[in-house]
Amino acid sequence: MFFLQVDEEISIKLLEKRDAQLLFQLTEHSRDHLRNWLGWVDYSRTLKDTKAFIKLANQKYADSTDLVTMIWYRGIPAGSLALYDIKWNNYSANIGYWLGKDFEGKGIMTRSCGAMVDYSFGTLGLNRLELKAALENKRSRSVAERLGFKQEGELRQAEWLYDHFVNVALYGMLAEDWAFPKT
Repeated sequence: MFFLQVDEEISIKLLEKRDAQLLFQLTEHSRDHLRNWLGWVDYSRTLKDTKAFIKLANQKYADSTDLVTMIWYRGIPAGSLALYDIKWNNYSANIGYWLGKDFEGKGIMTRSCGAMVDYSFGTLGLNRLELKAALENKRSRSVAERLGFKQEGELRQAEWLYDHFVNVALYGMLAEDWAFPKT
């Protein structure tokens, strides 16, 4: 099972069936907030939906194509961080994340992503990570930029959010460019 201690406040662990209620509650509590930028929120309306998502995520983990984790902050579930669409033949993956509304502004995501990038390049031996964020999602984009991801382009109308398309910023990071401060 995947577990990563980020620092004294934060750990990340593989999302498990037993986390379903906690993940659902966090999503429910932050639903309106998350809905601004994440297209999956309306498809996760019940505990049953969350359980189905975790089952699929665990199957993808077993297939070595995704790693979906829960971020724990001071022992409380704070959000999710994932490596997905891992392409072993290209040594690449995508990284995605979200935080519950009560956890923003504490550096949780920057520290968590930094640890996941370290793991991706150091342990998994990947060479490239990609990160996509809605162009107007300044908080998500600032995490990428603080970590040193380079904006490589802008994808026009790349995501459908309920009733409209949004443009997406595409960021990339290469193993040779990774220089997040190690503590």
